[in-house]
Amino acid sequence: MLSGMTRPKPFSMIREFHLADWFTLGNAFCGMGSIFAIMSYLQLQDVLHLYYACALIPAALVFDILDGRIARWRQQSSVMGRELDSLADVISFGVAPAAIAYGCGMHGLYDRIVLVFFVACGVSRLARFNITAEALSGGSDKVQYFEGTPIPTSLVLVLMLWAAAGQGAIGKQMWGGVVEYLGFNLHPLVLLFALSGSLMVSRIRIPKL
Repeated sequence: MLSGMTRPKPFSMIREFHLADWFTLGNAFCGMGSIFAIMSYLQLQDVLHLYYACALIPAALVFDILDGRIARWRQQSSVMGRELDSLADVISFGVAPAAIAYGCGMHGLYDRIVLVFFVACGVSRLARFNITAEALSGGSDKVQYFEGTPIPTSLVLVLMLWAAAGQGAIGKQMWGGVVEYLGFNLHPLVLLFALSGSLMVSRIRIPKL
């Protein structure tokens, strides 16, 4: 073994986690659980799995809110914690809602393009926030406002799909029906995801409560 090299300590990264980081991981676990649930729905066609997928997104939001409050309460914030938060948010409020929409029947070519756009906007919005957070905080430990709508606002879309599933308005019965153009399908309801994504990357200033 080369001299001067140090052995990596087992679980050394885990030891660096703060309490708030574990809540952030709870957010990510809920997001992945939601994705697995919608996959189970597509496989089994049991609407109960669709309900589980939708229900896990509000649970992810609870973890997302708590991690920030715990970090401020314990005065333990870090760059790694901020990056963890963004990655968890991408899963729970970007990829998972898009997967739920796909599971509900938005799987035409144009639907997929819109859903990919939605996720890309969410990723871009979080990246912009991470590089501008210090400037937006004005020297404090908390940003004063958001630029663009926060990605957790996608919860509104998930709740809408949850309600639609409860009324049987998914698949061929989806609200708004389906439009065919050049041999490919578009469900007009998916345009709400396009609107949500566009608002995320907009320059609208939203005060942070």
